[in-house]
Amino acid sequence: MSLTGLVTRARRVVRMSPRYVAARVLSEAERELDRWLAPRRERELTVDKLLRLANATSLDALWARLAEGPFPAVTQGLSIEAIDALDRGESERIFQAAERACNRIVDMLGMEPTALGQPIDWSRDYRVDMGWPHGFARAIDYVNRDRPSDVKVSWEISRLQWLIPAGQAYVLTGDERYAVAAREIINEWIAGNPLAYTVNWSCTMEAAMRIFTWTWLFHVFARSAAWEDQGFRTQFLAALYLHGDFTRRHIEKADINGNHYTADLAGLVMAGLFFGEAGDAPRWAREGWDGLVAELPRQVFADGVDYEASCAYHRLVFELFAWPAFFRRRFGLDVPEAYAERLRQMARFTASYSRDDGTSPLWGDADDARTLPFGGQPIGDHRYVMGMAALGLGAGDLAGAFSGPRSELIWMFGPERAAALTPTAQKAVASAAFPDGGCYVMRDVDTHVFIDCGPLGLKGRGGHGHNDALSFEAWLDGAPLIVDSGCYVYTASFEERNRFRSTASHNTPQVDGEEINRFNVENLWSISDDARPKCLKWEEAAEAITFAGMHHGYARAGITVQRTIRLDRNARALEVADVVNGSGKHEVTVPLHLACGATVDRADGAIWLESAGHRFEILTAGAGWDIVIEPSYVAPSYGVRVPSHRAVWRYRGELPASLTLTIKPSGGDGAARRSSVS
Repeated sequence: MSLTGLVTRARRVVRMSPRYVAARVLSEAERELDRWLAPRRERELTVDKLLRLANATSLDALWARLAEGPFPAVTQGLSIEAIDALDRGESERIFQAAERACNRIVDMLGMEPTALGQPIDWSRDYRVDMGWPHGFARAIDYVNRDRPSDVKVSWEISRLQWLIPAGQAYVLTGDERYAVAAREIINEWIAGNPLAYTVNWSCTMEAAMRIFTWTWLFHVFARSAAWEDQGFRTQFLAALYLHGDFTRRHIEKADINGNHYTADLAGLVMAGLFFGEAGDAPRWAREGWDGLVAELPRQVFADGVDYEASCAYHRLVFELFAWPAFFRRRFGLDVPEAYAERLRQMARFTASYSRDDGTSPLWGDADDARTLPFGGQPIGDHRYVMGMAALGLGAGDLAGAFSGPRSELIWMFGPERAAALTPTAQKAVASAAFPDGGCYVMRDVDTHVFIDCGPLGLKGRGGHGHNDALSFEAWLDGAPLIVDSGCYVYTASFEERNRFRSTASHNTPQVDGEEINRFNVENLWSISDDARPKCLKWEEAAEAITFAGMHHGYARAGITVQRTIRLDRNARALEVADVVNGSGKHEVTVPLHLACGATVDRADGAIWLESAGHRFEILTAGAGWDIVIEPSYVAPSYGVRVPSHRAVWRYRGELPASLTLTIKPSGGDGAARRSSVS
């Protein structure tokens, strides 16, 4: 670590309370002891000890008791007809995905379909054919800064979510070959990942996420002939119990917590309720739930926006808080109304940012993470969250807003309840302001504009937030036009990680090439809290919706940035007006990043956009601005980078400077094109 990095860490430690620092030091020491104690724990958890912990007379009796327990998702009794009646062709998708799973072929995180082989190398990044050595997990450098390897590949493969379709296919057919394939793959995982001794134990969240998958797979295959082997049953239950124990002892609690700590707590609840009264399970369930109840109002603003400043992580965090609540209700346990209502608010925010075509804004980071992914919809389609809230949390208002596929809901609540929701091509969702989270959504017929004017992610630490103050995305007349650049990779490339979270990768003014919030270039999740954006106006009227905001990101240079965005409902036009106040000579750039598939033309001094069969003109008002069209990239999902273009307005001169851009539908075919970039 560089001197700058050490100084930053030292300053952070100084801000922490002595009690927290002391607890952290003790926790670190206890975790280091796992170097010697973890192999012993694994070795000593024999079938006899399992039975004593569970107060069971035999392994079969324990297995049967666990199998009879409830689970907050469908694990048996579904038919192909029931699936296809609600989502046509869904069973075929499941069977195709199940075949790939049985053949150990995965397609994730931007990878081409990849055969993992037998046995699977669980510590390998198959994307670049690099891996991590076996050894004590805490001693493994999984960041590998100077290598293109990405530990997310190993972690995602080890989450075993790609086995879920094999479980679904078994539920639909009872075909034992799916159970055999799942058993063999789980056996390989256990054999290849000794407790605390591979990279797949380097992050507690990964152990917690596996608990979700393993408990669902157990309930699916518990009664299969392929899972009757006593040796496998012992190994499976011991490994799953050790996952709960590991998660509690290595819980990722900090002074400011995010989705990692939430996942740990959620995993504890799932493991604790699954094992019931066995061993430490009651403690896991209790401590995990108490932690979730305390964390939900800390991490999610009252208006329902997750404070990590990311649509993708908002969806993940909703799932992490929701699944334990659903599980508790299956046991007849209480879920406080305040907890349920905060989740409903999260779903209402999801309804607001979700577009009619099933896409969502590329706001903040996105690593494709899910908790229990049952459906085959694109990763950016979050609309099922509304169904989860409507059916699982009694949010009746969201039942009317729900649209999209119902496959997720069928596996969560069963076909009869899923059938109660009647999705249509388009639902009427109003414009909305979320002032606590700083998100503003303009909606009209076939129009959706998402604006970020909120606090920096993770309570000012950065986290999964980007340098996107006053940035926006725009869908006009049902056509995708303007998007943020998304999130491409994390540790696989520090340069690309920082590029995609930078100011220049968002639709917001930039001054002198500087960042709105200064980076700590060595910490991929740390940003200085400089911008402190503020909403100045939010007004909805019959003829227009207006937003105005400003930020202080360049106050260190005596400069402020103010932006007004106005959606003219009658003309179906979007006006973006920027004022950069200050003194002296500066360079200001205002980019518009085009959505994938959109094209841009320049003709007779005008700029024309085309997307989804629609044509739009961009009108410019402001003195001294030059316009260039540049190649760029958009990352619609993790590990995927698609070529696109951006239009950039550039000003060099004395401040203040002002620029107004108006994007309006073309009434005709426009002027003849002299040049074209697509």
